[in-house]
Amino acid sequence: MDDITNSSKRLNGSLDLPVLVIIEPLLLPRTCILNVLRRELAEFEIRDMATVQSLDCTSALDVRLVVLSIADKPIGDPAVEDDLAFVAECCPSAAVAILSNHDDEPTAQAAMRRGVRGFLPTSLPIEVAVAGLRLVLVGGVYRPLPVPGMSRMPDFEPPDARGFASAYLMNERARAAIDRSVSDFTPREQQVLAELELGLPNKLIAAKLNLAESTVKMHIQHIMRKCDAHNRTEAVLRWRGRLPAQSRDHAPGGAAPMSETKSP
Repeated sequence: MDDITNSSKRLNGSLDLPVLVIIEPLLLPRTCILNVLRRELAEFEIRDMATVQSLDCTSALDVRLVVLSIADKPIGDPAVEDDLAFVAECCPSAAVAILSNHDDEPTAQAAMRRGVRGFLPTSLPIEVAVAGLRLVLVGGVYRPLPVPGMSRMPDFEPPDARGFASAYLMNERARAAIDRSVSDFTPREQQVLAELELGLPNKLIAAKLNLAESTVKMHIQHIMRKCDAHNRTEAVLRWRGRLPAQSRDHAPGGAAPMSETKSP
């Protein structure tokens, strides 16, 4: 009965919930996004609109975030510039996130230069997109970052901004090595590794796992040492069996010297 009452109050607008607005011209993707966010962000009132002009009706609402879908348009498109200006005029206190079919670095940088606090390529897994929105809602900035060190890593294709590709064939020896390495990781380190595989930055990992960013860095340092890796990219690839462990000179007790352990 309480759930029914609360739903009724919400529909009638009698609860002053903070508002998140989705602007997507196409009905089907807009409805899908709306349903996911209403489930994942129940502490917000989620409103959906086909155009930015509908923001005129939100002047009395506490709009915290506007998610604007631009599809294939470049950030510099005059229509996108006009939409961003209209959002800023109607909702001056709201953060803005862009939903784009592009996932290249120049597009992400162009969005950030225009004050966008979240850049969400449509190629992202839904759980990553939701985590990115959560980060923006608590005052952070989310954008897929280029994976560091990939130009120095031989014999494989670099992953894109969505994270690390894991669809590859492994022989039985590699699988056995993974099983052994996984057993060496604590449950929390395995959680951090799973987020690293998605290509997430430390701040977003911390937000998803409810950890301090310094704690995430500590876990990554432990992971790199256990994987005998120079950086986080190499650690994930070794964990997934894509790169063999390489022998390096170690300090007594098996720990890598501090000069060889790069900051995570």
